[in-house]
Amino acid sequence: MSTTLEEREISAPRAGRFKVHIQGNLKQSHFVVLTVHDLGCNHTMWKGFLAHESMEEVVRRSAFIHIDVPGQEDDAGNLPEEYPRRKDSGLSICYKFPSMQSLGEDLVCVLDQLDVKQVIGLGEGAGANIVARFAMAQPDRCLGVCLIHCTGTTAGFMESIKDKVISWKLDHVGMNPTAETYLVLHRFGSELFDKASSKDEINKTVNTFLDTLRSKINPHNLQRFVHSFMKRSNIADHLSSLKCRVLTVTGTKASFNHTVHTLFGHMTHQLAKNQVDLLEFDGVANVIEERPEKLAESFIYFAQGLGVMGGVPMPRVRRSSSTEQYLTKQRSMSMEECDRPTGIYSSSPSKLSVSPKSSPLSCSPPKN
Repeated sequence: MSTTLEEREISAPRAGRFKVHIQGNLKQSHFVVLTVHDLGCNHTMWKGFLAHESMEEVVRRSAFIHIDVPGQEDDAGNLPEEYPRRKDSGLSICYKFPSMQSLGEDLVCVLDQLDVKQVIGLGEGAGANIVARFAMAQPDRCLGVCLIHCTGTTAGFMESIKDKVISWKLDHVGMNPTAETYLVLHRFGSELFDKASSKDEINKTVNTFLDTLRSKINPHNLQRFVHSFMKRSNIADHLSSLKCRVLTVTGTKASFNHTVHTLFGHMTHQLAKNQVDLLEFDGVANVIEERPEKLAESFIYFAQGLGVMGGVPMPRVRRSSSTEQYLTKQRSMSMEECDRPTGIYSSSPSKLSVSPKSSPLSCSPPKN
């Protein structure tokens, strides 16, 4: 990611303010991507993925609006318990850390103040949940959304218990082994460290994440974000508000693999048959870190299906014959619609498995 990102601070009624980092030219780009990060992260989590050679054409043609959830930016000071603000009547009101719903709904303020009409949403983990809420609240502002490890239901009992312990420690102890372990498992899955074939690379990735947690992320502010995520409301029963094309993404070893499948099941029942796909990476916990080239190719075809990246040469990723047939179908459709963004693929709802040694997109029948 370029070090010359334009930084803006944009106010919103419930979030208070967002730190926004603009990458590229919003006025001259073919399309704009809005990103939201996961727990324990900020906009810098996208740096490696966007710098990968497979994403070169996407970065060249588009602009990115990277959102930092309040208080999650590098070296942030403590968020106060209350932000003193005033209504028009002059009465004092208090600001508290926004709910996931408020964060999602307030993202439209960023688009309005930057004069951006439509975006493709891209989020991971808690950020994907926020992006989904934004798309539901502002269906006319989203061409499509790519939701990586997105949850759609409320936190379960055990997840809530963990929240109480982790929140207390972050607030009273600061960054600590319990919180670090939870956040590592949240982002990288519980089976990640048993993969001998990529142990050195994985350890480097995890250590970089931990170094950032310890040196850059404010633990008191992170506690509020974690708590907001744990207290998230259910979106699974309200997905009919989504009008754009949806690509859900997970890895078979991801911590939230089951919840992603659950969300996808709700989507297939509430959304149009040609509106949603599930992309699953075999043997992977964190798809951004472990399979950036295949995720990039999938994102390019997703964008082509929305009509915004026709004629783009694809990264060289080895495919199976069944994958080639699928991608050929997508290429044909995209060229026909390249000048007419629709947000809809012509394919039926499907689960797409990605093998680490073969295809980035191997189609199989949908799971009910």
